[in-house]
Amino acid sequence: MSKSFKGLGAVLTICAGFAGTASAEPVRIGIANFGEDPALNQAIEGFKRAFRDAGMTEGDKVVFSASHTNFDSSLVPQMITKLASEKPALIYTQTTPVTQIARQTLAGTGIPIVFGVVTDPVSAGLVPSWDKGAPNLTGASDRMDMDVVMEFVRKFAPTAKSLGLPYNPGEANDVALLEVTKKAGENAGLTVVSVGVDAVNDIPQRITSLASQADVIYLPTSNLLQPAASAVASAARQTKTPVVNSNDLPVIEGVLPASISVSYEQVGYNAGKIAIEIVNGTDPETIAPVKASPADHKPLISRRGLAAFGLELPPALAGCGCIVD
Repeated sequence: MSKSFKGLGAVLTICAGFAGTASAEPVRIGIANFGEDPALNQAIEGFKRAFRDAGMTEGDKVVFSASHTNFDSSLVPQMITKLASEKPALIYTQTTPVTQIARQTLAGTGIPIVFGVVTDPVSAGLVPSWDKGAPNLTGASDRMDMDVVMEFVRKFAPTAKSLGLPYNPGEANDVALLEVTKKAGENAGLTVVSVGVDAVNDIPQRITSLASQADVIYLPTSNLLQPAASAVASAARQTKTPVVNSNDLPVIEGVLPASISVSYEQVGYNAGKIAIEIVNGTDPETIAPVKASPADHKPLISRRGLAAFGLELPPALAGCGCIVD
């Protein structure tokens, strides 16, 4: 984890810094989102909450200017340029594609970037390592601890010997996750079988093929696959292959039977804390990207999802306190 607020002394120091500029104009923060999505919206709310918790009330001490491109990458440079024209203290970018484009668009402007909902900022070339930020760039990752994920998968599908992983070969996060998942799966006694999916229309055929080779499927935090969770569910139901998702929203809706996920609100909150450090003068390059802790991982099981897949609740999870209708 990167350095964070530790103890009352740090909080008092931050508040004192804000008090010294009480009569100044509010700090302006740009928010560059990829598109309207419940998980991404949760991250933005978490980002803003970090400012509220630090005593920076919206409209008084800080002003947020938010925009999105409805998941159209071609419009991201225009969005970033518009946000930059408002002369923000920094810009908060969500997802890997938006952050990568923002870094190029803002080169030479001196405007710091704080990213959120980026799974692997190292593999994506955003930061040099997990130990430090890049010039004017750092942030918070939504990368999950795959050993924690596999521990849940083993409980949810106790007889499984193989795990299927669909991924988008054109997305850096997905490719990086493939290697991590293979290693974690091996540690958990699971053989990982993968299939590339680079177009939404290919999902039914690819998931059907994967389900014939795997005892359980893990659906990663992919910008291509997550919006198409219903299509994944439809294909997997045909063979009653359990699916563990990396996002709890399709489970809450009864589309998928189970998930283990990191709170996107917490990811945004982690990014917000970093943004406050930068507003108070800390060099982004000295701030290591924040990873989610094991305690941030929350399982969820849907009774409706289980029924739709023809599955029963595993005895090992009967008392998990993580079951919804």
